[in-house]
Amino acid sequence: MADMARAQVLISGRVQGVFYRAATRDEARAWGLKGWVRNLPDGRVGALFEGERAAVEAVIAWCRRGPPHAAVDEVLVQWQPYLGDQTDFRIAY
Repeated sequence: MADMARAQVLISGRVQGVFYRAATRDEARAWGLKGWVRNLPDGRVGALFEGERAAVEAVIAWCRRGPPHAAVDEVLVQWQPYLGDQTDFRIAY
């Protein structure tokens, strides 16, 4: 079995109103990850990524750039024990 991982991520900067959530969903799905992405009331974007460690790391690296109109200032990553409780990757509201 592949090395599985789970990470909760907080992204700050100009990340709302620039299609960050939709682009993150598409990137995570392309890497076969499960989890969610959502806008937070404080202007940040939060996400939970679960899947193969290499894929989680690749999407976190992508989060540091984001989509074309985003300006990412900081990405905080909290690694958590893998649970396998996510069924797909979705935008959460």
